[in-house]
Amino acid sequence: MAFHTRGRWGAGASNPPVERCRDLLQELDSDSDDPEHPDVCLAHDSGWVLSAFPSGLLVWENAEEEGQPPRHMTGVSRTRVLALWLRLAEGDVAGVDAEPWLPGYGPQSKGP
Repeated sequence: MAFHTRGRWGAGASNPPVERCRDLLQELDSDSDDPEHPDVCLAHDSGWVLSAFPSGLLVWENAEEEGQPPRHMTGVSRTRVLALWLRLAEGDVAGVDAEPWLPGYGPQSKGP
């Protein structure tokens, strides 16, 4: 399965190594308060996306599939985000989907 990542300022990569995923998560610690680029994400070719925000908000959504409303978790550590990203990168959509998600985009997030 293929996946790609996107950093806060648009830099993306297809199937990057784990080290690059860690680097992307570090972008969340930047002093830049850019409301247009608040998150970093990993998107699987199935259409599922995990978007991480500086506040610890993590959004799980599939904008390509009808009937799949966005969900979120708050207070998610960078370590946990990385673990979930790696599961999604491996194609474990069901495993990520089974996490304790709450409905909607959550606080401090603006959906599409």
